[in-house]
Amino acid sequence: MKWPVIFVLLSICSQAAAQDIEVSVFSATSKSVILRWTRVYGASSYKVIAAPQNSPGNPVGYAVFGPHRVMGTINSLSPNIMYTFTVAALDNAQEILNIGTIDSFLSLKTGATSYIIRLQNPNRFIRENIVSSSPAEIESLDPYTEYSLSIMSVNMLPPPQLSASSPSNNSITVSWAPVANAVQYSLSLYKFAWNTTIITHNTSNTNWIVYGLDMGSVYVIKGFAWDPEGRKGEDSLYIDQMTRPAVPSIANVSMYHVMSDQNPTCNSPSSSCTLSPVGCGEVHTVRVSTSDEAGPSDPSDPVVFITFPCPPQSLAVVESTEGSCTLTWDTVTHVNSYTAFIKRGDGAEESCNTTSRSCTYNCTCGHTYLMLAAVLKDRFSTTLPCPVVQRDVSISAVSTDTFEITWTVSRGAELYQTRAADSSEVILCNDTAPVCALSDLSCDSSYSVVLTPCNDISGCNRACKAHTQITAPCMPMNLMLTQRNSSCFTSGDDGTRTCNTDGNSCDITDLPCGSNFEVSVIATSPAGLGLPSYSELLETGPCCPVDQVVDQVTQAMSNVSWSPTKGAHTFITSLTSTRGHARCHTMDSHCLMGCITCGTNYTVTMEAISHSGRRSNCSYEGFSSSACCPSGVRLYGMAHSSLRVHWRGAGSSHSYVTELVGSRNNYTCTASPGESSCDVPNIQCGDVYTVVVAPLSPEGSKVLFCAQRIYSVSCAGSNLGTVIYRGKRSVD
Repeated sequence: MKWPVIFVLLSICSQAAAQDIEVSVFSATSKSVILRWTRVYGASSYKVIAAPQNSPGNPVGYAVFGPHRVMGTINSLSPNIMYTFTVAALDNAQEILNIGTIDSFLSLKTGATSYIIRLQNPNRFIRENIVSSSPAEIESLDPYTEYSLSIMSVNMLPPPQLSASSPSNNSITVSWAPVANAVQYSLSLYKFAWNTTIITHNTSNTNWIVYGLDMGSVYVIKGFAWDPEGRKGEDSLYIDQMTRPAVPSIANVSMYHVMSDQNPTCNSPSSSCTLSPVGCGEVHTVRVSTSDEAGPSDPSDPVVFITFPCPPQSLAVVESTEGSCTLTWDTVTHVNSYTAFIKRGDGAEESCNTTSRSCTYNCTCGHTYLMLAAVLKDRFSTTLPCPVVQRDVSISAVSTDTFEITWTVSRGAELYQTRAADSSEVILCNDTAPVCALSDLSCDSSYSVVLTPCNDISGCNRACKAHTQITAPCMPMNLMLTQRNSSCFTSGDDGTRTCNTDGNSCDITDLPCGSNFEVSVIATSPAGLGLPSYSELLETGPCCPVDQVVDQVTQAMSNVSWSPTKGAHTFITSLTSTRGHARCHTMDSHCLMGCITCGTNYTVTMEAISHSGRRSNCSYEGFSSSACCPSGVRLYGMAHSSLRVHWRGAGSSHSYVTELVGSRNNYTCTASPGESSCDVPNIQCGDVYTVVVAPLSPEGSKVLFCAQRIYSVSCAGSNLGTVIYRGKRSVD
């Protein structure tokens, strides 16, 4: 929580009344005054009353303090009002023992040296913070707490602004402007290099004359002011003052006084003296007079004297024509002719005498010249540095946005300025070495590159021709991948695939199946390769299994298996026919499929699916389920110990084989296509037979999963007796 801070300084003009209790104002704020009083023997309490001076009968505030208090606060006051504060000492019967008053005027005034901010919370806890200026921040307060806030200013009188002079060789006068609210001043005088105070002085005046000082000595003075409350003000700065020197003792000797109309004078007991100071090119009219005890003589006739010539100003060098330079300067008064000396950096010299303000000499590029005039005004000059040899300039692209530029050193060059500009920006490089790197260039832009050699004296040679250099192409953006078709994936090795185009698209073919690629695009130009685009991931479809086998397990169930393949995570295998279809979805390399219809041709297909869901469609050779097992199998006894096996076939295109397996003998018979029965002769009676009727495949193999039936054949004499059906047993 932060509180607003109001900074108020109250200056207090007070005068204590002549009473038994001495009352004084200790400090004041914008709303209160802290009073201080002397203790009264026998007092049990002190009552303090505040009333406006112009209305003493209408008190605006009072407070009662205990017998041990000699200081108290009156609150709820207003500034710019003269108050009368009364302090009464009371006994136990509340009778007045002694009384004291003080009048005080509270006025707003700036100039506080610091402030005391007093905070009081509802628990009567008081805390004070000292701050130097407004605004001030009070920290470490309790949240959601109401505080009573008052501000007290701490006043200190400013230092007096001292000044000093020495009216004689043994005295110093110190003076200063009055300090507001000051009643007295204290000053101290020290002799320079001494460690102790020589003289201290207290005064209510604003000046001080110190006598009895040493001649020709340096003294240091400081001071401060006192306020009406007896508080010391701020110390002034130290000032120093030297006393006048001793007067030389020269008696009965004539003195010569030399005067010039340009103001310098000199005095000498001999017949010569020096006028000083004088400047160049001045015309002085000089007179001499003498003096003795009787007084000065009349001045002599004037003599005109011209001082030494001034050096030429505004020396400048201009390359007037190629290989020729002209040195110029301003006219110098009271000079008839000039001599110029030109010395080249390699030691060669030239000179010329002239009455004009210029001199021409030979100059070549890249040399430094020192030029001196006869009046000893010199100037260094350097011709323009030689241009950079264009065939020695090499500009190469060290990265897509940086040129490295090298060249041979140019004579006279101290600095090289390299400037590259395109249609939208200018990039500068200043270096003392014959190499420069220009970076952060715009891609696919044509820059004009100019090399300019410079030196501090003659400037820059801007006659160098520009070079044109193109930056690398920009990085392609918004890369999009579109799969043309799934058949473009082939089995092959992974690796890098590329395609080239002049447009903004191209086809990447013959990608291997079951592979992951990072695809990026790089633009090329005569300037080189650009930065590659941001990569996009490309996943090709999984590879199809090379081998797939369908094995029929039962009449209505088949097992499909396949070889491992690259990139596939799951497989969906389908057997499809006009009479129905079967389907399975698995992560394995095989699956068991039910609901197979016997005697049906199926189309076998598969979907290989990657982890990300990319699919490849795979087709295989068709599958034909086995012929259907016959139904309604019956066994009949016939004459001559033979049995007839009868059934209902599912079609007329298959042959059937019948097997009877007994405990002692086994029998078989075969029926041609279209037939639905066959006879088994010479059956051994009195045995139990397992009977199976199964269709034959076109290759002649028997279907192995047809049901087995159990019959018992009894004997009737030497012939077959009754044939009894005992039930059916499934194929193991």
